[in-house]
Amino acid sequence: MRGTDTRQEGLFSYVSPESRIPEHHPLREIRRLTDEALAALSSDFEAACSPMGRPSIAPEKLIRALLLQVFYTVRSERLLMEQLDYNLLFRWFVGLGVDEPVWVPTVFTHNRERLLEAEIVHRLFAEVLAEARAANLTSDEHFSVDGTLIEAWASMKSFRRKDEPPSKGGPGRNRAVDYRGETRTNDTHESLTDPDCRLYKKSLGAGARLAHLGNLLMENRNGFIVETSVTPPAGNAEREAAVHLASELPGEHRKTLAGDKGFDTEDCVTDLRKLGITPHVAQNDTHRRSAIDARTTRHPGYTVSLKIRKLIETRFGWMKTIGTSAKTKHRGTQRVDEQFRLNATAFNLLHLANLLRASPA
Repeated sequence: MRGTDTRQEGLFSYVSPESRIPEHHPLREIRRLTDEALAALSSDFEAACSPMGRPSIAPEKLIRALLLQVFYTVRSERLLMEQLDYNLLFRWFVGLGVDEPVWVPTVFTHNRERLLEAEIVHRLFAEVLAEARAANLTSDEHFSVDGTLIEAWASMKSFRRKDEPPSKGGPGRNRAVDYRGETRTNDTHESLTDPDCRLYKKSLGAGARLAHLGNLLMENRNGFIVETSVTPPAGNAEREAAVHLASELPGEHRKTLAGDKGFDTEDCVTDLRKLGITPHVAQNDTHRRSAIDARTTRHPGYTVSLKIRKLIETRFGWMKTIGTSAKTKHRGTQRVDEQFRLNATAFNLLHLANLLRASPA
C-alpha cells in the first residue's frame, strides 16, 4: 500500500539532540576529549572576559563551533551559523538546545577575536597534547619537521611597489592592472591587503604566489603535532623555523629530528647539533656534498626516521583538504598562525579519538 505524502508540523518535540546522535559517532569521543581540555581552561576564559557588561558567547561553545568549522570544512562563520541553525549534530556538539537561537555572525567573529588575542588556541593545543602524552601515545625523543605554503587572503593585484603612491584606479572595485614585463620582488613590492605575506614558491615547476609559511613539528611514535609556527616565507625561513621549533622541545636528553633534503645544509645541521639534536635529514648530494655523513646514516634509526617523516605530509594534506589551511581567510602573520594552530588542534583531537577507540579497553 502506497503511503501518503502529507506534511504535518508538530507543535512540540520531546526528542533531545543527544538521542539523535548515533552511539558510536566519531564526534562523541571528540566531544569528550574537547570538554576535558576546555575544563582545564576555565581560569583562562575568566581572564579573557571582562567582569562587566553583557554576557559574551560562552567560550566553550565558541571553541567547539570553531572546531566544527575545521572538521566539516565550513568556509565561513556566516555559513557556520547557518549550519548551526538547522543541523542537530552541530547543535549537540556545540551545546545548543533545539530551541536556542544561533548567534549573529558578526557577534560570533567579535567574540572569536577576543579569544584569539588571549591566545586561548595556544592553551587548548597544549591541553590536547597533554591528553595524548598522558595516554603514553607520544614520543619525547624522535621528531620530524616540515613546512608548507598557506595561500594568503590577497590577490596579485594588491602586490605593488612600496614607493608607489596610492592611485585612484579605474571604475569599480576590481580595477584593471597591467604588470606585464614588470619585475616584482619582495624587496621592492608588498601586498596592500596583507603586508605580512610574501611572493614565493617552494618548487621549480610551481608558480609564485602570495603566501605565508606554515611549519609543523611532529613526534614520531604516533604522528601527533607537537608544535606549529607561521612565518613569512623566505629562502632560509623553513630551516630557521625548524631550529627554533627544535629549541623549544623540553628536556636535556638526546633527540632526533627528521626532515627532507631542504634541511641538509651546513648551518642547519650545525645548529641542530649544538642543541643536542641529531639531524636525521635526507641527504642532498646532487652536485654537492651532503652535511650528513656516515656518523648518522650508519645507524638503523636514521632509515626509520626518514620513513616515518613522510607522515607529516599527511598532516599538511588533512589541514588543507579537510581543514581550512589551504587558503587562509585571515590577514597578518599572527591571525594566520592562530588559524593554523587551530587546525593542528583539530587534527590532534581526531587522531587521539581514533587511537583511543582502537586501543583495547
